Amino acid sequence: MMKYILVTGGVISGEVFVLDDGGEVDLDLGNYERFLDIRLTRDNNLTTGKIYQSVINKERRGDYLGKTVQVVPHITDAIQEWVMKQARVPVEADNVEPQVCVIELGGTVGDIESMPFIEAFRQFQFKVKKENFCNIHVSLIPQPSTTGEQKTKPTQNSVRELRGLGLSPDLIMCRCANTLENAVKEKISMFCHVICVHDVSSIYKVPLLLEAQGLVGYFSRRLDMSIEGRPRKMLAKWKEMSDRSDRLLEHCSIALVGKYTKFSDSYASVIKALEHSALAISHKLDVKYVDSADLEPGMLQEDPVRYHEAWQKLCSADGILVPGGFGVRGTAGKICAINWARKQKKPFLGVCLGMQLAVCEFARNVLGWEDANSTEFDPESKHPVVIDMPEHNPGQMGGTMRLGKRRTVFKTKNSVLRKLYGDVEHVDERHRHRFEVNPELTGHFEEKGLHFVGHDVEGERMEVIELDDHPYFVGVQYHPEFTSRPIEPSPPYLGLLLAAAGKLQGYLLKGCRLSPRDTYNSDRSGSSTPDSEMSELKMPSISQD
Repeated sequence: MMKYILVTGGVISGEVFVLDDGGEVDLDLGNYERFLDIRLTRDNNLTTGKIYQSVINKERRGDYLGKTVQVVPHITDAIQEWVMKQARVPVEADNVEPQVCVIELGGTVGDIESMPFIEAFRQFQFKVKKENFCNIHVSLIPQPSTTGEQKTKPTQNSVRELRGLGLSPDLIMCRCANTLENAVKEKISMFCHVICVHDVSSIYKVPLLLEAQGLVGYFSRRLDMSIEGRPRKMLAKWKEMSDRSDRLLEHCSIALVGKYTKFSDSYASVIKALEHSALAISHKLDVKYVDSADLEPGMLQEDPVRYHEAWQKLCSADGILVPGGFGVRGTAGKICAINWARKQKKPFLGVCLGMQLAVCEFARNVLGWEDANSTEFDPESKHPVVIDMPEHNPGQMGGTMRLGKRRTVFKTKNSVLRKLYGDVEHVDERHRHRFEVNPELTGHFEEKGLHFVGHDVEGERMEVIELDDHPYFVGVQYHPEFTSRPIEPSPPYLGLLLAAAGKLQGYLLKGCRLSPRDTYNSDRSGSSTPDSEMSELKMPSISQD
C-alpha cells in the first residue's frame, strides 16, 4: 500500500528550477531531487492553475453531465486524483514503483490560496486510511536576541489553525536557531511528537540530525514500514561527506558575476553546484558576489568606490563564473569580466548567457567585430553572433524557450569537458534558453582558437565552447547545475573548482580520479556514483506552490 507523507508549512523558494521534461518548477522540487537523487517531472509540481484547468477541461468534455462545478467536491477530488496517480510514477531508471509519496503543501497555514488543498487532504487522510498517511507540520520557533527566550506561540497558533481545518499533525518539525530547551519541547510535545531541526554547520548534516532523533524509527512504526537495519548503511557515505565539510582547511574563491547578486536565492542551484564540487576536492568555497553593472566603465564616474570594490573582488578570486540570465542590463560588465578572465588566464565557466557573452567578447576583441552582439540586445547588429532560435517566436515571451533535457554530442576526444564527464561521446543536460550561437559564423571562431567542441544531435546548435592555451575557459549552453548532486558534482563546475584550486591537470593526468584525501569515494572515476543503498526507498515528491 502506498504511504503518504504530507508536509505543511513549507517555505517556497524563488529560483526557477528546470526538470528533465522541461517543467519549470519551484526550487523546492530541486532540493528533493538533489537530496534523494531522483528524477521528477512537471506533474510532480501541482499548482492551483493546473487543477482548475483540468476541471474546466472535464466540464467542457461533459464529464460532469451538466452539474454545477464547485470547489467541493470537484476541485478537491481533482487534487486527490492527481496525487494518487502521480505517486505511482517511477522516479528512477529502474522503473520500480515508489513506496512513499511526499506531498509538500507550501505557504502559510490559513492562506486563501491553499484552502482547497487543505480541504482535499483533510478528505484524503480518510480515503487512504490513517496507517498510510502521516502529517508533518514545519514551524518556526523564534528566539528574539533581546531576551534569548524561545517562543512557542506561533507554533501553537498554526497547529490550532491546522486542527481547525481538519488536519491534526502527527509530527512537528521545529525550525530554530539553537537546540530546543526541554521546557519548550515538553510544551510543544503536548500536541504531538516533536523533532528539533536547529541550525547546523552544514545543510548536509540535517538528514543525520533527523536520523539521530529517531525519525526513521518513527516512520517505521507510524506507517508500518519495514526499513529496520538499512538507514545507517544508507547514511554512512552521507555522514562521511558532512563530516568532511567541517574539516576543510584550504579555501577556493569563485567570483559569481551576475545582476541579481543582492538575492543569493536567485542563483541557489549554481551555489549548490559550486558547493558540491568544492567539497569533492576538499576545499571550502568562498563565493564573491559581483554585480556585473559595477564592473562597467561608466560606474567609475558614477561611484568609484563600488567600481574598484567590484574589480577587487573579481581580480582576487581564484575562478570566475558567469551564470545564465535575461535582459541587456549588466551584460557590458559581464563581458568585461570575461575579457579579463580570458586575457589573465583565469579559470572561467560561462553558463547559458555566460557562454553567449563569451562568444560576443571573443568576436569583439579577437575577431575585431566591434559591433558583435546578440540579437536579444541589438537586433540590428552587423555581426549577430548570437541569434534567436528559428522555430521559436521572438515576439512571444511565454512558452517560447528550449526547455528540458537535450543531448550534447562531443566532436573531439581532446575536449577537457568530455574528459571531465568520463570520456563519453555524449551527455544529457537540461536547457532553458531562447537564443543560441549563430552556426553560420562558427568557422571564424575556430580559426582563432575558440572551439565549439559540443553540439546537439543534428549538429546545428552549439552547446560547448573551449579556448586554446587557457587553463580552463569553458562555456556551456545548458544548465549543468540542475543535475548536480552532493555526492555527484556536476563536471563543468567540478572542472572550474579544480582549475581554480590548481588541481585540474593532475586530475586529468590521473584519468579523472581524485585522491582518497580529496574525496569521499576513492573509487570514483569521472563523477561519483552514490551507494546503491541510497536509493532503496523510492520517494517521489509533489510540491504545491
